[in-house]
Formats: sequence, C-alpha cells, structure tokens
Amino acid sequence: MTDKSSRIDISWYFSQLSEYGDSISIVFDEESLTYRQLISQSNEVFKEASELGISVGDRVLLVGDFNPRAVCCLLALMQLRAIIIPIVESSAIRQEEIETLCEVNWVIGARSDEDIEIERRRPGLEDLPPLHSLLQELYQRENPGLILFTSGSTGKPKAVVHDFTQLLQKFRTPARAFRTLTFLLFDHWGGLNTLLHSLVSGSLVVFPRERSADYICRLIAKNQLELLPASPSFLNMVLVSGAFRRHDLSSLKMITYGAEPMPPSTLRRLRSEFPNIQLKQTYGLIELGVMQTQSKSSDSLLVKLGGSGYETRVVDGMLEIKANSSMLGYLNAPAPFTEDGFFRTGDQVEQEGEYLRILGRVSEVINVGGEKVHPAEVENALLGIDIVADAVVYGSKHPISGQIVCADIVLVDLSYDQTSARTVIRRECGSQLEKFKVPVRIRFSHGTLSSDRQKRMRKDRGEVI
Repeated sequence: MTDKSSRIDISWYFSQLSEYGDSISIVFDEESLTYRQLISQSNEVFKEASELGISVGDRVLLVGDFNPRAVCCLLALMQLRAIIIPIVESSAIRQEEIETLCEVNWVIGARSDEDIEIERRRPGLEDLPPLHSLLQELYQRENPGLILFTSGSTGKPKAVVHDFTQLLQKFRTPARAFRTLTFLLFDHWGGLNTLLHSLVSGSLVVFPRERSADYICRLIAKNQLELLPASPSFLNMVLVSGAFRRHDLSSLKMITYGAEPMPPSTLRRLRSEFPNIQLKQTYGLIELGVMQTQSKSSDSLLVKLGGSGYETRVVDGMLEIKANSSMLGYLNAPAPFTEDGFFRTGDQVEQEGEYLRILGRVSEVINVGGEKVHPAEVENALLGIDIVADAVVYGSKHPISGQIVCADIVLVDLSYDQTSARTVIRRECGSQLEKFKVPVRIRFSHGTLSSDRQKRMRKDRGEVI
C-alpha cells in the first residue's frame, strides 16, 4: 500500500445497526432476521471470507438478489474493504465479461435457497494489485469499493466505479424508520440505496420474490408496509390491474417514484386513488447516487434537487450535477465530467423558478425530419386514452425522415379489435399532438411494459420501415 491518507472509517454504520438489537431487520418469505442476527451472520461471513484470503482491494463478484444471505455477504465485504460487484443472474452483461473487465479474483454465490459459495478466481495472481488505475486507486485508499453497471439502453453497459465510503456518507444521520419494500434490484444503486438507508434507520425491510402487481400489494398488506419505492411503469400496472383494490393498502404512508418519467395521467390517478398517501418524486443516477428531492406537491411533477454534497445547474436545457458522491469513473468508457467537475446527466429539463421538470434522456429524443419528439410526451397522450393500459414509445430508423415514432401498447381490454384500436389511438393522438409526433407504427402487447423494457425499447433498433 502506498497511500492510506484517504482511508475513511465506516464502523459507524455497523455500530448504528447494532443499536437496533432484537428489532426485525429483514423479512423474506417466511424467514426473518433481527438486527442482532443480521450482524451475527454477517460476522460469520466476514470470518469465513477473511480466512479464505479475501482482503482489502480484492474484486469480489457477488451473485444474488435481495435475500438475507446476499445482504450478509454485502455487509461483510464492506467491512473487509473489498471492491464489490453485485449482479443478479438475469444481468444484461455476461458474468465472464464482468470477471475480465473488473479483474475479479473472488466470486461469491449468495442465492436465496442455497448455502453461500465462495470461489477463488485468477489463481496464482491473488498477491498482485489490480491493473486498472481506478481499481488501483481504491486498493491504495483501502476503502471499500462498489462497481455497478448502467442499463446499456444507449450502448454497451458501462462499469461505474465508486468509493463506497462516499456513498455511505448520506446515511450518517439516520432518517425516520418506515416499514419498507425493496422494489428496485440488488445490482442497481436505487435498490441498494433503499436497503442501506432502511437498515441504518432501523426499519423493517421486506424482500419480494417477484414483482407482479398482485404479489407486491399482497406483501404490503401482509407486512403492513409504509413505504413503497417503485417505477411509474409498475405503479401504472398496479392501477390498471386493479391489484390495489384486492388488497388492504391502508398502511402505506408514502410512495416514491423515479428511474423514468412519470406520466401526468398516472400521477393524477395515483393522487385520486390514494389521497392520503404522500407521493414523492426521486432522482438519482448510478454515477452520482440518490439526491434529496422535494416535490412541489403530491400531484406535481416539478421537483427541487440538491441537498448536502450536491450542486446543480442547467446548461442549454441539460441538467448538470456536481456531487461529493460522484463515481471515480468508468472502467470501460471516458467519464462525462466538465472541467469544473460537473457530471453531464444527459437529462433534459425545464425550469420553473427553483423547480425542475425532468423531460427525459436526450438519447431517447426521436428526430423526425429535424423535429424533436420526447417519448414521454407521446406516452402521456397515449396513457390518457381510455382503451390504453400501458404504452412505451421509441424511435425507429426511416430512409426519408431519419426516424419515425413507434409505440408498443397494452390495451385495457385485450380482446379489443386491433384495427379499431389503431384508428382510435391515432385519432386521439392527432387531437393532442402535432402530426409528426403521432405514432406511425403501433404494435400491441399482451404482457406488461416494465421500466427496464422501456429503456431497451427506446433505444433506436436500427430497423428500416
């Protein structure tokens, strides 16, 4: 080691967890752990991993999802000051690619129904430091690291390298404890942020096995949950399916939403169906962490962004952010920082005083003969049509106009005649939107359009119509 001056103490996080003793920390199926048990089991993993040789700066691939074993491994690796790469088995990038890119030298399997498995990689090289400069920097700091992958919706997934201690700083002051569900995934910062925030606050956290509307609503009712963090797509599915009527959701106090633009029509219906629940917009990026937000009101898409450790500005309609918790960089791409340290988010915004309205990613904008179309604007129009349950809008190449607007749609009544549905949809869109924004191609789906699918679909598919 050459530079220990940047080493940061993280024992405060684990000391805080120990304060909650016999309170329930995690619920998964019929299994539950108290905070005392969570710490004890994490310590057992710590002991086993350290005896096997996992130490500071080791790159550890943690394969699992939200379950007690995976969380114990995560906490143990944080204390070991390893560089943690969490992935779920359905990851968009293959494990072999991750192992090569991240110079992985240990793999831990922490699946829900199996014992924890720890395997050594890169035999004979365990005493060598990592080669990539960002991994080398974490190795020298002796701070735990975290590597997460972007969705890859606008290209190949990028490997985002964080000094984990910087992300943990926002949790130093425990917030109010809510009985919470982890909706977002184990390998997304949104999901990890919910977990780490909930634990340090002494909350009870429920892990779902699936993310269907009925199943999630049933978990809320069964466990009297108070906080549901979710995507607008999922919340729309809850409304359209009627799942919220089949289960008692009276315990809910707050619904937070983010990860994609919220359609105004969905927000209005949420406000109508849940008048006593606070609706709060969140904003975060895998490269920066999750920021503090303040919605103008529960029925408004205007939001203030900022909080301690963050600065924001708007340049040419694009949001830029400087954060203490910014990533160190990408392993496989140049980092989009300005010379004065602001991160170019790629999000287009509108300003109204001190509030912002987030329009969506500039990479998602559809260029129709030189005219710009925001997918969210067209989706808002589609979701306001009575026969439409869900919609996702994206661009596709066209030899004359460059791109055309396309829409995948789920109908409220799946037996509805599709030819008639196209006529109704185009007529209603034509009454609200300029002609070049009306979908040229409409396809019907019998499934649900999840937020992850939306991100994939909005990427230009390279098709010629």
